[in-house]
Amino acid sequence: MAYDVDKLERIFGKTNGQCHICRSPLSFNNYGKTDARKAWEVEHSVPRAKGGTDHLNNLYAACVSCNRSKGSSSTRSARAKNGYTSAPLSKSKKMSNALTGGAVGALATLLVPPHLRVAAAVFGAVMGAVIGHEVEPD
Repeated sequence: MAYDVDKLERIFGKTNGQCHICRSPLSFNNYGKTDARKAWEVEHSVPRAKGGTDHLNNLYAACVSCNRSKGSSSTRSARAKNGYTSAPLSKSKKMSNALTGGAVGALATLLVPPHLRVAAAVFGAVMGAVIGHEVEPD
């Protein structure tokens, strides 16, 4: 399937230009150039052969070797061969997770007595941000 530049940029950016299976760095300009260094292809997390769609949430950047070796197997098993359980997050997604985690941590302070709220708010916000920054969805 042919993808326009905007869609390719969004697919590539979802994982900060890394293969979502092995996390090797990719070159945006080498999309579809199978013999080029850091070449990549669009990989369907759920293969079309198993009902996967061309919706953006099912499309990831993958180096040519990972994409071809995955075939119609599951993304989970392909990533597991490389010791990963999820795709690398883009910087914007990590920041979003950190902000959300920090907000949840700060709001959790409403559950503690008033005299402990300032310390709990700081601790909760910092811990929420740290945890939120590290969480990567499947």
